[in-house]
Amino acid sequence: MVAGAFSRDPETSAAGAATYRLPSERAYTSLDALIAAERAREDGVEMLVVATPNHHHATAVKAGLAAGLAVMCDKPLTGTLPEARELERAVREASAPLAVSYTYSGYPLAREARERIAAGAIGTVRKVVVEYPQGWLAGDDGSKQAAWRLDPATAGDGGCIADIGVHAFHLAEFVTGLKVVRLFADLAAVVPGRALDDDCQLLLRFDNGARGALLASQISVGERNGLRLRIYGDRGGLDWAQENPNHLWFHHADGRTELIQTGDQGLSADAQRATRTPGGHPEGYLEAFANLYRDFARRIRGEDAPLLPGIDDAMRGMALIDLAVKASRDERGWVEFQG
Repeated sequence: MVAGAFSRDPETSAAGAATYRLPSERAYTSLDALIAAERAREDGVEMLVVATPNHHHATAVKAGLAAGLAVMCDKPLTGTLPEARELERAVREASAPLAVSYTYSGYPLAREARERIAAGAIGTVRKVVVEYPQGWLAGDDGSKQAAWRLDPATAGDGGCIADIGVHAFHLAEFVTGLKVVRLFADLAAVVPGRALDDDCQLLLRFDNGARGALLASQISVGERNGLRLRIYGDRGGLDWAQENPNHLWFHHADGRTELIQTGDQGLSADAQRATRTPGGHPEGYLEAFANLYRDFARRIRGEDAPLLPGIDDAMRGMALIDLAVKASRDERGWVEFQG
């Protein structure tokens, strides 16, 4: 990191820069100011990271791409699907690349599970269960993080489904290699007075006929960040949990259960490239982000980075949010998904 727009307030932005040990003159109060000043420098920024509330994403991504900067954007891509479709056109016409931070696809054992399924290790996928329970929004904690996520003006059309549901959705498709083609959505604002959902249940049907379930909740008291993915085939099953990311459980059809660990010598090439510490050392969230950034650096250099989430992943996430919110609200039951 060499520069940033950390706040509209000059003092706050300077304080933000100081936490990253950046010089105060490279702390800006707007994206326009950052782009203008950095383009005038010989050592100006080459890549923009958009990590603001959802309603800022479209404007920031467009501005970055228009300035010739590579852009890494947080998920979801925008606040609404129409806004995302407009942005998609700009992304596809841009000369610089876009990536989207679906963090959990950067974990070594998520990539290992993907490779094993693609190689046929568990046979034909029959069932997929992905769950993402949190409890931090069970009440009103008064934080800025909670406030913008619960406000349609800043979060967009979705609450929990947009904040963490799309992570679960992306991980399920990323690891299985399958696509959701139908869904049944039940979303609710459980805490009285909320305008956006804080609890979600989706039944899924994949393009190979497999059935699935997606559970995402931010009102599950006591839960922290319990993302877990279980995939069952006709020859075995895989079980991975983000809070214990160095362990992947492989259940064989003959009753044996095998523990696969980060750092094991027999991991696939993709998993080995994503492994940053020796076996037995904690490896997780920050390393997963680093893997996405390293993949993005390869993309910027013109190299292949097939596991990096991009505009197609982002648009499927936006389509999921839009359809799940509307189908649940209107009680449509099973609906076709064409993200």
